[in-house]
Amino acid sequence: MAVGGDAIDVGAALRDLRRRADLSQRELAERSGVPKSTLARIEAGKGGGPAFRTVARLVAAAGGELALRLPGDEFSSAGGGLLGMPVDEPRDEADRRYPAHLDVRRVRTLKDWPGAWWAHSYTLPEKLWPVKVPELTYDLDRKRRDMRRWRSEARAQLVFRRASDGLPATSWRFLAEVSGGGPVGELRAHERSVDLLLGEDLDDRRELVLEGVVVAPGLRSLGIGRRLVEMLTEEMTRAGIRAAHAVAELFGDVEFLLACGFELQASRPAALMLKV
Repeated sequence: MAVGGDAIDVGAALRDLRRRADLSQRELAERSGVPKSTLARIEAGKGGGPAFRTVARLVAAAGGELALRLPGDEFSSAGGGLLGMPVDEPRDEADRRYPAHLDVRRVRTLKDWPGAWWAHSYTLPEKLWPVKVPELTYDLDRKRRDMRRWRSEARAQLVFRRASDGLPATSWRFLAEVSGGGPVGELRAHERSVDLLLGEDLDDRRELVLEGVVVAPGLRSLGIGRRLVEMLTEEMTRAGIRAAHAVAELFGDVEFLLACGFELQASRPAALMLKV
């Protein structure tokens, strides 16, 4: 099939569209009214060129649009194919294409593979892996696929800024936001009076107390919290503030702060609470 003189791999385009819509061949066939066998033949490139009406029904059912161009018009697509279809599609050991809607990804560490339930915290070295780990994998669970796609899209749209409106000069607040979606991460800190703490006149010495770093549960482990801490340290350098203090109670919180450059102190205050 050709549009404006450029040959198009209709089968590859439909597979890419199904992947974006998270639809199996059976689901797309049911939505479009096109027999699954016909869809399978089109995607496999068999049986000659498909009817334009058939392709239009499949594209519309998957939420896409057909666009024709006249000679001389500009035409481009990300990834080298129609609708951004990658040039090289992944295949299994039998040289079969993976289901297009399953978002196949390469297994680089055990954490990439959902089948690695036997690896405690994904810490086993490769020589101790008790089963063969596949080169490629995917999530059969649709909720997990949606979560991965949402995380990927949100990560690409992250914007970080310092938000000081309505706050006193000694309060520090940094936000991570998704364009058009509101905040997904926040860091708060405040300056403390060192002269009151030590009983000395140290007007030239300023310190911060980190109140907390919060990241939306579905977007953790993407580096949002660490970037917020980096922004804090950059602002501290500009302001001439040399130290920030924090108290962490959970092991995961301690590990996070250590990864961000904090150091454990010799003594630590007890965590107390007053109820009234």
